[in-house]
Amino acid sequence: MPFLLRNLTLDLGENEALLPAMVGARFSLQPGEIIRFAIVRKGIDARKKPRIKLVYTVEFSLADEERFHKAHGGGDLEYVPEKKPALFPRVTGGKRTVIVGMGPAGLFAALRLAEYGLTATMIERGRPVEERLQDVQSFWDRGLLNPASNVQFGEGGAGTFSDGKLTTRLKDPHIRYVLEKFVQFGAPEDILTAAKPHIGTDRLRGVLTAARAYLVERGFAIGFSRCLSDIVVNNGRLTSIRINDDDELPCDVLVLAPGHSARDTYAMLHGRQVAMAQKPFAIGLRVEHPQELINRIQYGMPSHPQLPAADYALAYNDGQTGRSAYSFCMCPGGVVVAGASEEGGVVTNGMSGYARNSPFANSALVATVHTGDFGGDHPLAGVEFQRKWERRAFETGGGGYRAPAQNLLAFLGQGRGGMVSSSYRPGVTETDLALVLPKTVHRTLTDGIRYFERKMRGFITAEASLTGVETRTSAPLRILRGEDMQSATVRGLFPVGEGAGYAGGIMSAALDGIRAADSIARLGA
Repeated sequence: MPFLLRNLTLDLGENEALLPAMVGARFSLQPGEIIRFAIVRKGIDARKKPRIKLVYTVEFSLADEERFHKAHGGGDLEYVPEKKPALFPRVTGGKRTVIVGMGPAGLFAALRLAEYGLTATMIERGRPVEERLQDVQSFWDRGLLNPASNVQFGEGGAGTFSDGKLTTRLKDPHIRYVLEKFVQFGAPEDILTAAKPHIGTDRLRGVLTAARAYLVERGFAIGFSRCLSDIVVNNGRLTSIRINDDDELPCDVLVLAPGHSARDTYAMLHGRQVAMAQKPFAIGLRVEHPQELINRIQYGMPSHPQLPAADYALAYNDGQTGRSAYSFCMCPGGVVVAGASEEGGVVTNGMSGYARNSPFANSALVATVHTGDFGGDHPLAGVEFQRKWERRAFETGGGGYRAPAQNLLAFLGQGRGGMVSSSYRPGVTETDLALVLPKTVHRTLTDGIRYFERKMRGFITAEASLTGVETRTSAPLRILRGEDMQSATVRGLFPVGEGAGYAGGIMSAALDGIRAADSIARLGA
C-alpha cells in the first residue's frame, strides 16, 4: 500500500526531479527503497511574495512498507489503501431512458449509465460543438444571435464557452472519476494533479466530440436541434415527451439537465404542475484588469515561466443588510464574452483558453439577490427578474448587443476614472452602470469592491473596467426532487445539474449527473 506525503515545497526554479530525493532524505531511505513515486497534487503558496513556493503532495511505495510504517506516521504522512477499480454491476431493464441536455450533468449521466451497460436517447436543443462555435462567432462578430445555438445552448452547455474550471467545494468521492473521464477524452493530464484544474474552452471542445463518439459506439442515440417542448404524465408518472412541438417520444425515465437558461422549459414544467420553488442567486458585472497587474498583486512579479496566470477569489459580507458580494467565475488570461440567449437582452460571461495567455484577467463581481427582491411569489419570478435587467442592459448599451461599460473608478464615484477598455464583443457603450443594476446590488457591489481593495492592494485602479450585466450565475429556481433524485411530483423525472438548481459549475453538475445515473441503476432502469 502506498504512502501519501503532503507539503513538500520547492522554490521557483527548482526541478521537480528533486522530489524523490527529498523524500528519501527526510526519512533516511536508502537508494532503491522507493519503488514507485508520483505527484498527486501541485499548488502554489504565495503568502510571502515574491518568495513563491510550489507545494506538492506525493505518493510513493516502498520495498519494506511494514517496517517504514511502524517507524513513521502522523503529521503530513499518511498510509493509504490501494485504490481498487470501480465495479459496476450490469443492469438489465426495459425502461426507455431519455437525457435532455448535453451539458456536464447530462453528459456524465450518460457516461455513468454506460458503465452499467445501459443506453439512452440524448437530445440537445442546440447544435454540435463544431457548428455551435460558428453560431457563437457570428454573434460575437456581427451581433447575429441564434436563440437555439449560442453561449448557453448547445453541446457541452454553458461551460463550453467558459474557463473550463473543474473546481468545487464538494467533498465527493467521484471527483477523481470525473477528472479521469475528461483525460480519457483528451483533456490535459495535469488536471489530475493541479490544485485548481482547468481544461480551457479550446481544449474542452475536443473533449466533447470524443465523448460523443464514445457514447455513440455504446449504443446511445444523439439528436441535436431537438428541444423538449412538453412532457406527458399519466397518474403522476412520466409516459412520453414531445420534441420540437410535434414529435412524441415514449419515455419512462427522463434525466432533465436543461441548463440554467432554459426559460421555456421552466415555463412548460410549471404548466404541467412540476413542483418548483424560487431560489436566491446573484447578479452583477464583469471586471477586467491587465493580467500583469493581477500577477503583481498576487505573486509580487509580473510573470514567471513556472507560474500560471494569477487568479483571485474575493468575498464581502454586509452585516447590516445580510447581502454579500463576491468574485465569480474568475478567468485569468481570458476575455469577456457576450452570453445572451434571448433576443433583446445583454448577458456577460468570461472565457479562457487552456494557456490562459490573454493579456487580460476578468471576473464576475456579483451581489446576492433574495427571493423577496423578485417582486412576487410565482416560481418563475426570478426568471423575470433576470430578464428585466438583461433588457435594461440591452437598451442602455444602445442595441446590437453592445454592452454598457464603465471605468472602475467612475463606477465608485471617484471622478471620471480613465478610459473604458473591454474585450467584450460585439462592443461596449460607456455609461453609468448604476442604470442597469438594482439599487441594493449597486450598493453592495460598491461597498464590496472597496473591501476587495483591502485584500488586494491595487485592485481599484484606472486600468480596470466593468461591463454589464452578469445575470446567469445560477438558476433562479429549483426543480424539487426527493432523495432518489426523482421529481417530487412526477415519477420518472430526474431533474439534475445547474438548470435544476442543484449545481454551480462543470464539476458539481457532472457529479449531480453521476448521482442521478446511480439512482436510476439502483431503481432498475
